[in-house]
Amino acid sequence: MKQTRLKVLNLNLDNTYLIRLQKLVRKIIQNPEIGKPMQYERKGTRELYLAPFRVSYTYDPSSDILTFLELSIVAIWLGLNFH
Repeated sequence: MKQTRLKVLNLNLDNTYLIRLQKLVRKIIQNPEIGKPMQYERKGTRELYLAPFRVSYTYDPSSDILTFLELSIVAIWLGLNFH
């Protein structure tokens, strides 16, 4: 797989959490089929959970292209409110 440079998002996360997120991204790059395959309207994408986030991505094995789609907060996705 072609090496690419990763941009670190400014999410105001502590350093230990950023390290965990970087390890997860490296794990996905090493084995893109590690994530849970999604169904229905998200078919063709995969997701991995890193509390409280879900990392959503696609992988095309024929062209060996890995695309990170979204880093979503599960609480927002479930409609929970923390005000």
